[in-house]
Amino acid sequence: MKNRKLLLILVIVIGVALLIGPMLNRKGDKTITVGAKDFTEQYVLGSMISVLLSENGFNVTEQFGTGSTITREGLETAQTDLYAEYTGTAWAVYLNRADEVISDPELLYDMVKAEDAANGIVWLAPAPMNNTFALAVRADDVAAYGDSLTSLAAYNNAHPGEIIFGISHEFYERADGFWAMADAYGMKVEESQVRNMDAGLSFEAIDRGQIDVAMVFATDGKLPKFNLKVLTDPQNFFPIYNMAVCVRQEILDQYPEIEEILAPLSEFDDESMQLLNYKVDAEEIPAEKVARDYLEAEGLI
Repeated sequence: MKNRKLLLILVIVIGVALLIGPMLNRKGDKTITVGAKDFTEQYVLGSMISVLLSENGFNVTEQFGTGSTITREGLETAQTDLYAEYTGTAWAVYLNRADEVISDPELLYDMVKAEDAANGIVWLAPAPMNNTFALAVRADDVAAYGDSLTSLAAYNNAHPGEIIFGISHEFYERADGFWAMADAYGMKVEESQVRNMDAGLSFEAIDRGQIDVAMVFATDGKLPKFNLKVLTDPQNFFPIYNMAVCVRQEILDQYPEIEEILAPLSEFDDESMQLLNYKVDAEEIPAEKVARDYLEAEGLI
């Protein structure tokens, strides 16, 4: 009789454990998917998001290396839960407001945040870094081309067909991209002057003399490595591209601590971002290591 009672108690204990165990596991299973686009800075920022969340108890899955549109669609369709985005990209491309240029960074952020709320997307605090598109030339060519898009347009128009532009596929096709910029500056460019290439390849191409003008990002770490000069934008054609983490509202409601965990990303400026990008592009250190080393050095993990 005693053995039968012990057996009954054991069966009950096992049954309760089987019932409650999965519930406890689900409660502790803070699984989240982080996205990132297909260029160095995005790999660094995506890795920082992943490391910070992992160090704070999240089970992180990464979907890195997708184009801008696909990355955004991933968030909208819940294939990813959050990623680092840029205000200017969202305003011009995702919200289709390219014809309404806003030069005030705070106003642009507020407008993007308000409009994206209707899409179930929350913009966390923005960083001062401005990863705007830019055109760069070899430092030795500044004497001929000048140091601005205005002077470049003047040289180009006076020397038809001479300048070869290396432009990324995305920048070539965007509503606020290369052709819109050329129109704004009265730059008469023929299709034969444009070479479509991955953004990362334009540096080697301009260094080898295969192109004369490269599309770059203002925070790119390869600029000093290849001794390139970013041309100024007197007309303020390019929108502000402040970075902020975008999170699905559903996920932030479920894990509100994410906002505090990722707050350090809102402190990045152009110089700090360029340095981290340089470590990946010039020193060939993996983006995940660069991200982790930075967070450890800053005492954030």
